[in-house]
Amino acid sequence: MRLTNHQILAIRQLANQVAGDKSRVRVFGSRLDDTAQGGDVDLMLELPESVDNPALMSAQMSDLVSRAMHGRKVDVLLSAPNLMRLPIHDIAFKEGQLL
Repeated sequence: MRLTNHQILAIRQLANQVAGDKSRVRVFGSRLDDTAQGGDVDLMLELPESVDNPALMSAQMSDLVSRAMHGRKVDVLLSAPNLMRLPIHDIAFKEGQLL
């Protein structure tokens, strides 16, 4: 995984700040390929309860992590009971790693 321990800790802390301490965060996509270079950071924020404003939560998480990673592009996918599950969620659950 191409994230440092410091970056992983920062992402976890930001997930707790944005979504609460019951949330979990999973990294998926190109960051899992140790032979790749560059690229964005794909995260899935897993929430045990319904989300009132998912677009805002996703944008806040993306912005905070991007700032913590010196402007790196960050895509944030949400998984919550009230949100539609798409094929990208299946990929993130299957291939992603919990942080």
